Amino acid sequence: MLGLVHIVDDDASFRTAMERRLRKAGYEVATYPSAQDLLDRLPSESESGCILLDVRIPGLSGPELQGRLSELGSTLPIVFLTGYADVQTTVRAIKAGAEDFLTKPVSSEDLLGAVERALAHHQAARSKRNKLDVVNAHVATLTPRERQVFDLVIRGKTNKQVAIVLGATERTIKAHRHKVMEKLQVQSLAELVSLAERAGILKDPSGIGQTT
Repeated sequence: MLGLVHIVDDDASFRTAMERRLRKAGYEVATYPSAQDLLDRLPSESESGCILLDVRIPGLSGPELQGRLSELGSTLPIVFLTGYADVQTTVRAIKAGAEDFLTKPVSSEDLLGAVERALAHHQAARSKRNKLDVVNAHVATLTPRERQVFDLVIRGKTNKQVAIVLGATERTIKAHRHKVMEKLQVQSLAELVSLAERAGILKDPSGIGQTT
């Protein structure tokens, strides 16, 4: 299958029509008559997926569901569907991270194009998250002292400066630095800094010199 599309719409005939079109194009499909129904069966993100979400559905509205999913940490891209062109709602939903906005009736070309883009976006996000998990796993193997050295080195401190800050000999710091690069599987300082940026470590200056 190309990916899993979750359709949330209270119109049964519309859900059926959308499901038929998407299955014909090779997608796996799950349908929900309400926002709460989707929350009760919260979609897994173990495979590429996206949500086709009607703006105006009884109970929890589309934008409200978008907010709830965001709170729950979901990264599934949302493609909104609406029968009414509402600029204010559209702008608000896009600002909140909506992938796309389609107006009913939706042509097959527009539908499949939006779904393809959403799934590609989710796949890229999942790949990035997986790489980040690997980086964090490697960082977690550092000893408290190695982590102190790592935090200082990625912020531009020389071995001599690190030695002064940590009250150690320069030779000891060199040994720790070598071990850090070995554990994090990098060959140069530039790679080490790049890895730290990807992991978000350089965004937190308070991490300098911490032992945990």
